[in-house]
Amino acid sequence: MNYDFQELAKLYKDTLLDNVIPFWEQNSIDWEQGGYFTCLDRAGKVYDTDKFIWLQNRQVWTFSMLYNRVEQRSEWLKIAGHGASFLAEHGRDPQGNWYFALDRAGQPLVQPYNIFSDCFAAMAFSQYALADGEPWAKEVALQAYQNVLRRKDDPKGRYNKTYPGTRSLKSLAVPMILANLTLEMSWLLPSEELDRVLDLTVQEVMTDFLDPQSGLMYENVVPDGSQSDCFEGRSINPGHGIEAMWFIMDIANRRQDRDTIDRAVDVVLNILNFAWDDRYGGLYYFMDADGHPPQQLEWNQKLWWVHVETLVALAMGYRLTGRAACWDWYQKVHKYTWKHFADPNGGEWFGYLDRQGEVLLDLKGGKWKGCFHVPRALLMCWHEFEALAKQV
Repeated sequence: MNYDFQELAKLYKDTLLDNVIPFWEQNSIDWEQGGYFTCLDRAGKVYDTDKFIWLQNRQVWTFSMLYNRVEQRSEWLKIAGHGASFLAEHGRDPQGNWYFALDRAGQPLVQPYNIFSDCFAAMAFSQYALADGEPWAKEVALQAYQNVLRRKDDPKGRYNKTYPGTRSLKSLAVPMILANLTLEMSWLLPSEELDRVLDLTVQEVMTDFLDPQSGLMYENVVPDGSQSDCFEGRSINPGHGIEAMWFIMDIANRRQDRDTIDRAVDVVLNILNFAWDDRYGGLYYFMDADGHPPQQLEWNQKLWWVHVETLVALAMGYRLTGRAACWDWYQKVHKYTWKHFADPNGGEWFGYLDRQGEVLLDLKGGKWKGCFHVPRALLMCWHEFEALAKQV
């Protein structure tokens, strides 16, 4: 691959606007009962009608974001509003906590057992309020955000299955998503609260979860930041670690904090060196920090979101630092990702590969994969390469 950044920008832009977004526009909208279908087979046919709150909110965010950052197309705002109204009516329990899953009509199926539904609700309604200017959407966004802040130290609450007081662990997922969410909410938050939460999340991620010896990002640590020698305590989730680092780079860039940008890039490169499958290519889904067998049986699968988030991190890292290692790794990950995940005969991308890189499930959407990681990564890489082209 050469350094034709403008050609790369065009590749990402065209794939986003001419392939991926049309797939969701044409196949996922439930115009009869509200919200979106996310369980779509390779051709876009619906194979299950349950509605998962993470994915419903993420799709509201995606179409609102396209309206706000790409072009003010009325059809994008209509699709975003269609999901937002369904979620505002059906998505929360009487206490204001967001469910995990609903049936097609909006009846609750799975209790609000952790705060990630609230995280994505805050993201979605913040972006939708920015697009549509609806005061009620701002209120929904702020209420969900306050839920996250209130519950972040005990994200599962009464739904936590662990026995209290024996082995307390905290997860990287909470501060990393709070960092990104807070940036998403920045236009709605007082500057003091914005700075306070960003300071705390960056400090927690880069201190408690980052192991100074290996340079790797641990998935779970003891609340004081120390490590626990158990399955969960040794778990490395390469995708989470890399995604967290572009969140950190984004925050640090806004603050002109070069040291933190360089540290985040170091972590990305450390994770890639640790987690790349030298035999078949691609990044492992889970690994054990000490080389023991991971507890996750799907540990050696290759997943879409891990790879597209890595493309974002490497493109951003290269733009911000110009480090040759970022570009070398970008080319390697780009080649693998576009060869194995992009569907040459249909819209959208595959999500799940086996270790060898063969398609394991040919779905385009399901319980966990929806209209989010692929379009967000395509948009971000498009913009990163446009910016790089201007630097040349």
